[in-house]
Amino acid sequence: MTGSGQQGTAKQPLRGLTIVVTRAAGAGATRFAKTLRAMGAEAIEFATIAIAPPDDYTPLDAAIAQLDSFDWVIFTSVNGVDAFMARLTAGGREPGALRRARLGAIGPVTAGRLQDYGLEAEAMPAEYRAEAIIDAIGEARIRGARFLIPRAAIAREALPRLLAEKGAAEVRVIPAYRTIPGAAPQTESQRRKLAAADLVTFTSSSTVENFCTLVGALEPGRKAAVIGPITAETARAHGFEVVAMPADYTIAALTEAIRAWALSTGAK
Repeated sequence: MTGSGQQGTAKQPLRGLTIVVTRAAGAGATRFAKTLRAMGAEAIEFATIAIAPPDDYTPLDAAIAQLDSFDWVIFTSVNGVDAFMARLTAGGREPGALRRARLGAIGPVTAGRLQDYGLEAEAMPAEYRAEAIIDAIGEARIRGARFLIPRAAIAREALPRLLAEKGAAEVRVIPAYRTIPGAAPQTESQRRKLAAADLVTFTSSSTVENFCTLVGALEPGRKAAVIGPITAETARAHGFEVVAMPADYTIAALTEAIRAWALSTGAK
């Protein structure tokens, strides 16, 4: 390869690749897609999930009314933070009302969203698994404590179960929002393009499952870049080959993992 060719590859390592971004529609997904395009990819934004209000706000409103009684509030996603804060402020309270409790966050992005509201996570696991926050909190601080977990209406049960097993006095899991499937491809040509993409990015198990439902049958071995081992397990179970999974569970790290994969394999 000539010097100019090497320089071009370094500047646009994803040139010639079609990459699908499956995050929920919003500024975060658009920034991710723009970054991939700047690196040379054709990035297709295809929101496989959408965020909707819970079916009933009554449990969330009751928990907010009793907020001062909880020792810990654990947030498992950015969506959980935003949904909780929206309902809190709709009821006339400020985010500072959460300062009476200790806060936990699953992952640095969720912790960063709390910072956007002027709040600090006291416990954040190094590993992007809900169970890992048990070690971050410490068993001594779990025993006898009351926990509130505002999260998606349907989610894994490992964290509440483990908190109860470690002696929590109460673990109240409240639906703060719902994730629903995004819209299916509008045309058959769009569906075929999504199915034939060089790489699909997934940030949660629900993005994997909804992609497969919305796009339909896929050839085994389609390549995926994922955040987190649980998402990787789901992708593999659906026939994907996981070629990029960063150690840090952030979009920036995922972007770097994709770049490294493309350069190391000559994926173009």
